[in-house]
Amino acid sequence: MTIEAMGEQRREPVAHVHRVGYANRAIRKKKCKRTKKCASTVPMALQDLFVSCRQMFKGPDTVPLPEDIKRLCNILDNMKPEDVGLSSELQFFKTKAAVKGTPRVTYTTIYKCNDFSLCIFFLPANAVIPLHNHPGMTVFSKLLLGKMHIKAYDWVDPPRADGPDTPIQLRLAKLEADSVLTAPCNTSVLYPTTGGNIHQFTAITPCAVLDVLGPPYSKEGDRDCSYYKDFPYTAVSNGEMELKIEEGSCYAWLEETEVPENSKMDGIEYLGPQVDESRC
Repeated sequence: MTIEAMGEQRREPVAHVHRVGYANRAIRKKKCKRTKKCASTVPMALQDLFVSCRQMFKGPDTVPLPEDIKRLCNILDNMKPEDVGLSSELQFFKTKAAVKGTPRVTYTTIYKCNDFSLCIFFLPANAVIPLHNHPGMTVFSKLLLGKMHIKAYDWVDPPRADGPDTPIQLRLAKLEADSVLTAPCNTSVLYPTTGGNIHQFTAITPCAVLDVLGPPYSKEGDRDCSYYKDFPYTAVSNGEMELKIEEGSCYAWLEETEVPENSKMDGIEYLGPQVDESRC
């Protein structure tokens, strides 16, 4: 399962689900009808997140209003692992030994509709979510647990038609982020054309990342995921291209690639607190 395929197929249990920890927690409860007593079990932060998403995401080709983005960031900034049934005491986050072979990322979907989705990504130490884009999407990423490196780019306006030729498969991008995040930290936000729409996550320690995507990936909606490889700007430039370099800015050439092997993910059932759709 690749990033863009999330939620398109039914999630099946996987062999290493216990390394994440959901399967070890006594989260399963007796099914009950939607009553005030049952609804009270939903953490307020998670329910506020869900309700705000319902209100602010209006579907494809739209970007939330600045005040709505600020409100959602405030909610996410204050969210804790326990709000989605996680804890730093789970074995997955306490494991220090490196995973043998290529570490695979695991994900679980809290909620998904046509306008937005709430997902959690679990990255073992050294696992990578390779460089990929988010076409026409606004994405909020909240690191709940762990420490990870993030690299992010945005496209630069294409050169003039009469400018020097560059290899057709390469496109110029500006580096927007190249830093290490340690939980707890503030929420990162990317937009359809700004904020580091093309990014890569590399786990330094086991991590859990809560993502809000609006709208979600959709092949039918022309929001398929593309992957890239980056090259230093000087590795390709012949020095003749006139480019207004902003002071302190860095640039690179991005080449679209086939789906990387390390982009495949394992989907597991979400066993944390459920959102209550009746309270919207």
